Amino acid sequence: MASHEVKFHRPVALSLSFVGAPVLLWLAAVRSKTYSLLALLAWALFDAADLVGAGPSAHAAESREAEPVNRQVTRVVDGDTIVLSPNDKVRLIGVDTPETVHPKKTVECYGKEAKEFTRSTVAGQKIRLVLDDANTGRRHKDRYGRTLGYVYLQDGMMLNAELVRRGFAHAYTRFPFRYLVEFRRLEQEARGRGVGLWSSCPVN
Repeated sequence: MASHEVKFHRPVALSLSFVGAPVLLWLAAVRSKTYSLLALLAWALFDAADLVGAGPSAHAAESREAEPVNRQVTRVVDGDTIVLSPNDKVRLIGVDTPETVHPKKTVECYGKEAKEFTRSTVAGQKIRLVLDDANTGRRHKDRYGRTLGYVYLQDGMMLNAELVRRGFAHAYTRFPFRYLVEFRRLEQEARGRGVGLWSSCPVN
């Protein structure tokens, strides 16, 4: 499901755009005598302010996805929880599959099917784990210490979105995340098609 993959480009170094461009324009202005020094200074100050506004905080999401690391899936705990090497338990952001291993709940309707889909899709595979700025404040961990992230397969498909699209999971929108609106739409479409749990389980 490559359409859900978001690609970012590495930001250009500040030294090039902040220093080089104004100098080159100043030289051009001196040669052509068509720009006043005051106008050029105003442009340079405007450009500097723009660059400051688009500083490290603006590029936080880009820097996190610019060099994704391939990770090995060593175990599938549940439809929405996997383990990456060496021992990093990951909870998929934005999805909630029916329970199969909850200590206080019985196996829920379509839980086994959701777990089997995740297992057959990523078990033993190399994936890319991508974080979301919405979870920076909690250091990308949930209350159980699991890493919160998006899981991308080698072909670009995002597992999180695919689970919702195929009706293996609800869109979990209790907390904000980058694709909240899109995941809601995917759930509505799955409901409309009557696929997965929407055709087999009681709807609350």
